[in-house]
Amino acid sequence: MKRLIKTALRLKESPKDPTTSFQLWPSRPFTTTTIRLSQESPPTPIQLRAYQEECIQAVLTSITQGHKRLGISLATGAGKTVIFTHLIDRVTPPNPQATRTLILAHRRELVEQAARHCQSAYPNKTVEVELGNLQATGFADITVASMQSILSKDRLLKFDPSNYKLVLVDEAHHIVAPGYLKILEHMNLRQKQPDSPTLVGVSATFSRSDGLKLGAAIDEIVYHKDYIDMIADKWLSEVVFTTVESRADLSGVRAKGAGGTGEFETASLSRAVNSPELNDIVVRAWFAKAAPPKRQSTLVFCVDLSHVAALTERFRHHGIDARYVFGDTPAKERAETLEKFKKKEFPVLLNCGVFTEGTDIPNIDCVVLARPTRSRNLLIQMIGRGMRLHEGKENCHVIDMVASLDVGIITTPTLFGLDPDELVAEKTGGELLALAREGGEKKETAEGREKRMSKAAKKACPTGESYKVAFTEYDSVFDLISDAAGEKHIRAISQNAWVQVNPNKYVLSTDRDVMRLEKEVAEPPRGKDGEEEGERKTMWKGYVMRALSNGKSPWAAPREILRTMDFRDAVHGCDRFVAEFYAPFYISQRMPWRKAPASEGQLRFLNKLRSKLVPLEPGDITRGKAADMITKIKHGARGRFAELEAERKRREKINMYAEMEMQRREMEKVSVGPVAS
Repeated sequence: MKRLIKTALRLKESPKDPTTSFQLWPSRPFTTTTIRLSQESPPTPIQLRAYQEECIQAVLTSITQGHKRLGISLATGAGKTVIFTHLIDRVTPPNPQATRTLILAHRRELVEQAARHCQSAYPNKTVEVELGNLQATGFADITVASMQSILSKDRLLKFDPSNYKLVLVDEAHHIVAPGYLKILEHMNLRQKQPDSPTLVGVSATFSRSDGLKLGAAIDEIVYHKDYIDMIADKWLSEVVFTTVESRADLSGVRAKGAGGTGEFETASLSRAVNSPELNDIVVRAWFAKAAPPKRQSTLVFCVDLSHVAALTERFRHHGIDARYVFGDTPAKERAETLEKFKKKEFPVLLNCGVFTEGTDIPNIDCVVLARPTRSRNLLIQMIGRGMRLHEGKENCHVIDMVASLDVGIITTPTLFGLDPDELVAEKTGGELLALAREGGEKKETAEGREKRMSKAAKKACPTGESYKVAFTEYDSVFDLISDAAGEKHIRAISQNAWVQVNPNKYVLSTDRDVMRLEKEVAEPPRGKDGEEEGERKTMWKGYVMRALSNGKSPWAAPREILRTMDFRDAVHGCDRFVAEFYAPFYISQRMPWRKAPASEGQLRFLNKLRSKLVPLEPGDITRGKAADMITKIKHGARGRFAELEAERKRREKINMYAEMEMQRREMEKVSVGPVAS
C-alpha cells in the first residue's frame, strides 16, 4: 500500500532495505517527495519510562486547568525529545481547526534530531523543516524550525496561530531572548489568551541569571526531574567530582551584564587562563585522574579557539592524541572527528561552545572543565555531557579547574549547596549532597550532643594519622563583625552591599527597609523508629522587612518574595527586586560615599563594642565598612558570636575528654614481663 507524504525533507531510500530510511538532505524550498512505507515494518513504538509518562500527565493536567505557558525541567539525558513527540498526539486541539504543532530550537542539530523523531513516530503526518534553505509551507501537521530561520525575512508570517494547538520549545532557557519573544508574540503567546496554542518549553537549566525574567514567557514549571534524581534512579550515569586549584588570576577579567555581574567576557577570560603554566596544570590533573586505562573518552571544555589550540598542543606535547572541534569546524570534518571519538580511536576531544547543548556522546567518561564560569546553567550543561549511560561505563569523572572565588565563579561544590571554597577529591553527587546536609543547621538535644561529644572524644585518641583542622576564632563581637571574608562570594556575584550575618543568612540594608536572604533546611519525616525517611531539602528564601514607625516593633512581619534551591539565583532575584523599589545610592557597594571616612555617629556606635580596646578614630575605617558592621550587629551578629563561643567551649570539653581518655589508657597500659607487686 502506498501513502503520500508531503515534506520539506528530501528523504533517501535505502536500496538494500524495503523500508525507508530518513535523512536530512540539502534541497530546494518546498521540495515534495513521494516515498514508500513498508506495512510489514512499521515504526517500533517507544516504551515510555515511568517519569516520562508522569511528565506528560503533568502537562495534560495543567492544560485542563486552563494553563497555557508551561515549562518542563528535565535533566540532560532524560529524553526530552521523546516526551515532545508523544505530547503531540496527546494534546487535544482546542477546536477542529487548530491541529498543527510548531517545534522551535536554536541549533541545527536540535532541529534535525526533533524532525527525525517526529517522522519516525508519526509516519502518517506531514513533517516539514524550516532551516536555512529548507523552507516549510506552513501547512504541515508538524513543523520543526530553527529560531534564526523562522525569523528571517517574512518566513514567520506563513504560520497562522489559529491553526496551531501546540508550540514546543527545546532548550527553553533561551525563551526570553528577543527572537523567541517575537515568535511568541506572533503566536499570541506573550500573554495568556484563551484562543492561543499551548506553549511547552523544556530545559535542563531553567534558571536565569537575573532570577526572575523567565516569567516573561513561562507561567509555571509543571514537572521537574534533575540529574540527582536521574542518577539515583539509574537513568543517568553516576558522576564523580574532583576540583583542582588552577591558580588562575581572574581579578582582571571583565564580566558582561549590568554592573559586571554576568558571565565572563570571552577574550578577557581567555587571556587569564590560556598560559603554558595553567595549561600544563590541566594536563597534569588529567594524567593523575583520567589518563587511560582509567578513562577512555575525555571531553575538555575551553574558553575560545586560541585556548583550544594551545591546550591541544600541551596534550600532544605530552604524547596524547588530542583533537578538537569548534564552532567554525566544517560540518563534515566535525562529524568525522565525532564519529572517531565515539569509536574511542583517540582519548581526548577539546571544544569551545560546541558540545554544551543537544549533543549525544554517551561514551564520555571524563569531563574536564578547563574554563571557569559564572553561569550555573553552563556548568550543568557541561557536566551533563558525561551523564549518559553507556555499556561498560561505570561513571563519569568531572575534573573542575577551580580559580579564584573573589570573582564569583560557579564550581561543582556550589551545585550541591557546599561552600564555594570547598575542594573535593573523587566525591560522588550523593556524597556531596551528604556533605551539604551535614553542614546544614540541625537542632540537637542535650542528650544527643553529649553522645556526640563522647564519641568524638574517643575518636580524638591518636591513630597514627595526622590531620589539619582550622577554626576561625573571634575574641570579641567586634572581631566577628570586622571579618569580611563571608561577603567575598556574594559580593562577587552581586553589585549590592550584602553582608553575611552567619553562614546561612545574608542581609542587605536600604535607606529604610531590609532584604534578608536565608538558607532553610526542611527536616524530612521520621519513621516509627525515629530515623529520618527521605532527604533534607535545602532552600534559599528571600524576604523583605518593612520598617515601622509605630514604636512597638522596628519591623513589619517579613514578606517572602522568592525561593529557590540555587544560591546564585536567589541573590540575583533579590537584586532584581530591590532595583525596582530602592535607590542604588543606599544599596550599591560601588557608591563613592562608602570610601569616605566613618561618621562620628558610626564611630560612637562601634566603639561601644570595643570595650577596653583603643577607640576607633576618624579615618581608621571607611563609612561603607562601618555601615556593614552596624548592619551585622543589628541583624544577629551578637547571637552568632554567642554560638561560636558555645562551640568553642564544646570543643574545649571534647579536648578535655580526649586528654582524660589518653591518660586513662596510659595508666592501664599492660606490658609483657613480671607483674609489679
